[in-house]
Amino acid sequence: MGVANKAWKHSGGVLLNNLAFLFDNNKQQKQKPQQQHCSSCRWPSFSAGSTVTAARPPKISWSVKVCGALLFAVGLISLFTGHLASDLEWYSQRLVKRTLYYKLNGGSRAPIDIWKSKFSSMYYGCSERGPHFAPAVPERLSNGYLLIATSGGLNQQRTGITDAVVVARILNATLVVPELDHHSFWKDDSEFLNIFDVNWFISYLAKDVTIIKRVPERVMRSMEKPPYTMRVPRKSEPEYYLDQVLPILLRRRVVQLTKFDYRLANELDEDLQKLRCRVNYHALRFTKPIRSLGQKLVNRMRKMDKRYIAIHLRFEPDMLAFSGCYYGGGDKERYELGEIRKRWETLPELSPDEERTRGKCPLTPHEVGLMLRALGFKNDTYLYVASGEIYGGEETLRPLRELFPNFYTKEMLASEELQPFIPFSSRLAAIDYIVCEESDVFVTNNNGNMAKILAGRRRYMGHKRTIRPNAKRLSALFMAREKMDWDTFAKKVISCQRGFMGEPEEIRPGRGEFHEYPSSCICRKPSNHTNVKKYHDEGQNTDKVPVLSEIISRNQYINDNPGEKRSQQATNSSIEGHLSLGEETDHDDPLSD
Repeated sequence: MGVANKAWKHSGGVLLNNLAFLFDNNKQQKQKPQQQHCSSCRWPSFSAGSTVTAARPPKISWSVKVCGALLFAVGLISLFTGHLASDLEWYSQRLVKRTLYYKLNGGSRAPIDIWKSKFSSMYYGCSERGPHFAPAVPERLSNGYLLIATSGGLNQQRTGITDAVVVARILNATLVVPELDHHSFWKDDSEFLNIFDVNWFISYLAKDVTIIKRVPERVMRSMEKPPYTMRVPRKSEPEYYLDQVLPILLRRRVVQLTKFDYRLANELDEDLQKLRCRVNYHALRFTKPIRSLGQKLVNRMRKMDKRYIAIHLRFEPDMLAFSGCYYGGGDKERYELGEIRKRWETLPELSPDEERTRGKCPLTPHEVGLMLRALGFKNDTYLYVASGEIYGGEETLRPLRELFPNFYTKEMLASEELQPFIPFSSRLAAIDYIVCEESDVFVTNNNGNMAKILAGRRRYMGHKRTIRPNAKRLSALFMAREKMDWDTFAKKVISCQRGFMGEPEEIRPGRGEFHEYPSSCICRKPSNHTNVKKYHDEGQNTDKVPVLSEIISRNQYINDNPGEKRSQQATNSSIEGHLSLGEETDHDDPLSD
């Protein structure tokens, strides 16, 4: 706080009020016209010919005037320098953090490479366990057995599985392979071993957490009561598990945590965050049949063209109903989506216009196509569209197909081979996941779980281009697009999308969900360290390779970027979209793909 501010605070405004009185009185000697207030003007206006009837003020000596002027000047300077000092650190950190980025980029308004970030090669995923990370506790010495019942669709369950491993580590518990949700909106009865390579999962994490497929029979027989079942609050801190869950685990030996999705805090210490990354990006490998078909679809897309875009449209009826948005379909649309919306009794009434203004409504397929064309993608670009049943069917998709005729889905690329997977929504979602993850550009159209999980993975795997529509700004632009020519519209779209293109600069500690912004697991290469090889290919043991964190530690990264120290302590930004609503309630969330 500047000197003038302190003076004002501690004197009750007396000092500056007195100075103001002196100057006002001095000015009134010279004023002839009478002041008229103009509500629409910045400064007061005066009418010609008006007179001043105020009494003549007492004469003020020259020395008082000089003294008052000096005090006033000192106050202004102090006020300015006080604000400057308080903000100087913030600005310097931002400048230091962005200097390299903007020097290389030629300025914040340099053209965007729509296919690949120019700076992706400067960063790499770094989730190796630290030297002080203790080995896993053997089953016979653990505090008990932890059963986990996940919740939601494939990617929501993925977050639950990832956090389950971390919770088991916090509790020094033996983790039983998590149970998948069979009763959610998706109605998929697949087991863990039907989607994920369970043996790989157990062996990859053997040094972090002891994982078994089931509770031993001898333990179950020795129990006097069934396993204790409980549900922990959302985003619980590690201390909650130690204070509330561990005593029960020690007493009962087996504890089951239900509805386990987003039940662990977003911000953890760095070792636990890196464990999250090892689970999510390495241990959770799909089964061989899913990987095989997914890779076939990738190869077929690349056979047609060397590059392709994957779009997660998420424009299904359940998604639109949950969002509370309106897309111009009249009473028919309002009735149909209203009936679907009744499935979630706890959803509040929403204003479609307000939701669109706030950027909470998914773009239509047509709007997604317009955004991509405006960014510079040509109409001969190949699209892979990951989506379920589109609301409005082919009529809704037609404008997108006209903008991008090379339009493909998994059904179009693998009709017969897809048949064994058709009854299982999670397995179909896993195939889409692979094709989207391998794409040159991934476009999300919502802030659901698949969008977050894939965005985080693509950042970790080399900052592959990931575009998230800036719906708040784009919605207003789309409504006014008929009032401008194409070139103007395209320039405005490009301006709107800066900061939403998956650049490395977007990664910083404290921003958003860790699954989307895994900042603790992204390291920057030093200037003399090039061509860092990724040793995390599926099937390869990372313990046999050099530990990259020894080459460039996270501490070195923070020292190189002073802004990181402040950002590390930043609080979580609010979760965008209606996913936050879903996370505060326990009803099935259609965003939980």
